[in-house]
Amino acid sequence: MNLKERARQLKIDIPAVFLSLKSKETPLPAKIFAGITIGYALSPIDLIPDFVPVLGYLDDVIILPALIALTIRLIPQDIFEQFRKEAEGMWQNGKPKKWYYAIPIALIWLFVICLIVKAVVI
Repeated sequence: MNLKERARQLKIDIPAVFLSLKSKETPLPAKIFAGITIGYALSPIDLIPDFVPVLGYLDDVIILPALIALTIRLIPQDIFEQFRKEAEGMWQNGKPKKWYYAIPIALIWLFVICLIVKAVVI
């Protein structure tokens, strides 16, 4: 599988992981990792900022796919295939159909930043 095919597969796997997070059939450890993965994927703040040369994109190339792969391994294969089929329709024109799922993550980061600023200023 070349890089373009893997990128296309990630566009399906990320929504599929989100769908597995909401399912009762998904085991608890998989739900925990799915929550971490989705939170990290939607987070506007990266573990390593993108402006750091070379290392900045390392998290997008290695950390996120590794989290997705780990989460997928924890979900039974037949169940995850159902989520993949459902997730194929969640992207429109290369963009997520339900972009507003990122709003809670952005609000959490804003809250954390406010707490940090408050702790530094006081």
